[in-house]
Amino acid sequence: MSAKPTTVIPTHPKQTDPMIKNNAIVMSSATQGGSAVPKEEKKGFGKVLARVKTVLRTKRLSTSAAKTDPAATADDKGKETAKSTTKTAPAAAAAKAVDPNAQKVPRAQLFEERAKKLGELYGLELKPSEWHSNDGHALRVEKPIKMRVHRKCHECGTSFGASKECSQCNHARCKQCPRIPSKKTEAEREESRKKRAQIIKERAENAPIIPDWNPKQREKDLVLRRPAKTGAQDLVHKKPRQRVRRTCCGCKTLFTSGVKTCQSCQHVRCTDCPRDPSKKDKYPYGYPGDQPSRRQAHFECKACNNTFVSEPNVTTCPRCFNRNTERLAPKRVEPQPDPEAWKSIQAKLEAMKLK
Repeated sequence: MSAKPTTVIPTHPKQTDPMIKNNAIVMSSATQGGSAVPKEEKKGFGKVLARVKTVLRTKRLSTSAAKTDPAATADDKGKETAKSTTKTAPAAAAAKAVDPNAQKVPRAQLFEERAKKLGELYGLELKPSEWHSNDGHALRVEKPIKMRVHRKCHECGTSFGASKECSQCNHARCKQCPRIPSKKTEAEREESRKKRAQIIKERAENAPIIPDWNPKQREKDLVLRRPAKTGAQDLVHKKPRQRVRRTCCGCKTLFTSGVKTCQSCQHVRCTDCPRDPSKKDKYPYGYPGDQPSRRQAHFECKACNNTFVSEPNVTTCPRCFNRNTERLAPKRVEPQPDPEAWKSIQAKLEAMKLK
């Protein structure tokens, strides 16, 4: 009797190789379909779609194989941890390395300087309570001011980068390549020092006018002066004000500023006391803050809205003879426009129209 071929069956499903599984699936599909029949070749869009399907199928099979292999994932994790440790090691070393010339400066001082600069530039007032936490110290290193120097290729005019070779024409940097800014001679340096000293002197003598962001608060402290042409006392800039004088209607004595009682006859300032300059067009019923007059008064009729002037005791309207009137208090009244002036303005506008 002939010996039958023996087949080895795996004891656990995880022990099977994914490539063997794929080959088995392909062989089973070929055996089920029967004899191999040549298929028609696809053309156009169908060919592209078939190609995309095959690429997606291969990607899916490779990901499934990676999931079933735990040893590969463990190796990848080990590599990632090794990379992270190598990256953090130089960062920690750099943090520990401190410049020996560094000086400790309190953070409160730094915030105070920044607030002062912001106040000078934009007129802001920053309170310490609005700042961030300013506890502790900060490290500061004082370094000299450096000037950036650029070099250009004298053949093609391209600026050199970090290397000494032109990126455009591969020309090596030489002495003919211009330097920006160019080097100054000793005479030019001495001239620039003299100009700088002259500018500092002029600014000290003729200081610029500082803008006053809050004039109500600083109008007493800020004083603008200008030297007089004749060499006398300096001229002080003051706001233009109109001087108003009030005279007592009884004894013709001037009232002192801020006092409403006459010092000569003890008369309380009323609406009859003349004002210089007078503004009867804006205050026809008297000036605010004055006592009502005892000689004449202004009344308004509630029936016909007529305004009339009479003695304080006579309250009858001369137009409709109504006694229901009201005495008007001193207040400002906007003057009505003159109809004749309005007509003249309209005539001028008509004359300016183009025919």
